[in-house]
Amino acid sequence: MTPNTSDQSVTAAPPHPAADGRIAWYRRMLEIRAFEDRVQELFMDGLVEGTTHLCQGQEAVSVGAINALGADDYLTITYRGHGQALARGMSPEAAFAELMGRADGCCHGVGGSMHLTDFSRGLIGSFAIIGASFSVAVGAAMAAKLQGRPVVAMAFCGDGATNIGTFHEALNMASLWKAPVVFVVENNLYGEYSPLRSTTSVDDLADRAKANGMPGVIVDGQDIVAVHETATAAVARARSGKGPTLIEAKTYRYRGHSRTDPAAYRPAGELDAWKKRDPIALLGATLAAEQVLSAEDQKALARDVQKSVDAASEKAATSRVATMEEMRHFVYAD
Repeated sequence: MTPNTSDQSVTAAPPHPAADGRIAWYRRMLEIRAFEDRVQELFMDGLVEGTTHLCQGQEAVSVGAINALGADDYLTITYRGHGQALARGMSPEAAFAELMGRADGCCHGVGGSMHLTDFSRGLIGSFAIIGASFSVAVGAAMAAKLQGRPVVAMAFCGDGATNIGTFHEALNMASLWKAPVVFVVENNLYGEYSPLRSTTSVDDLADRAKANGMPGVIVDGQDIVAVHETATAAVARARSGKGPTLIEAKTYRYRGHSRTDPAAYRPAGELDAWKKRDPIALLGATLAAEQVLSAEDQKALARDVQKSVDAASEKAATSRVATMEEMRHFVYAD
């Protein structure tokens, strides 16, 4: 399936970011890819507590959209949220430690893969409950609005969540109250193991914004610059008091839904077709063509990132496991 890149009523953002900004994006996408690959290895080695949901192939959506936020803005993410947490600035070591149930994890080892949270970065929730990210973001955005703070909340969900009642309730409330929210739907074509069209009555999920009186924008989720420009415009719209925007990013996950899912339900050739538009390779080709970052420099950067990610996982694996008393303190109120 070829991503639909049509746009609607959000004013276009400024053109390409500075070259050094795109290099930083490129590095972050490499970091997310290497992190996820390492998580799969750790899981198969029995070092990851609980389950995992990986996002290889979707890096441009996380990095492009989240980099449109300001430091004081809020972010809510999904259980497939490792890349989103890293894009917001969480260290790989803190994320690895959390996945392995270590005391040095971002949630002291009691949250695990599906609950990477860091209030110091405005990352106020990572939810295993389908669609919960949208309603929590609306609440956070309205709290800031009522307090007179120019804060925007950005919420991520997958395509499957757009069939959940909470999704529609959140859009309705946000539009009614002109909440400063940006909703980002990562449409990777599958809700768990079910193809989108077998569970959903529309091909373009952005169309669901119309019923709630807000712009619905479709963007190529493999093109990080397009994602960033679209998200920047939506954030500016929300911050100016004009209300929410729904962004649908057409993307693809390279791995199965979770754990050891081989994704045998995918049509032959579909994965290979999407890999031809790999988001990291697309940005790399642009940077090389513009003589911003040569192919050799990209290889060197990839090696550096891999070493950094490997070192982070090794350090996290040797950190101590939280004691029962420590875990009780972070789970129960006194």
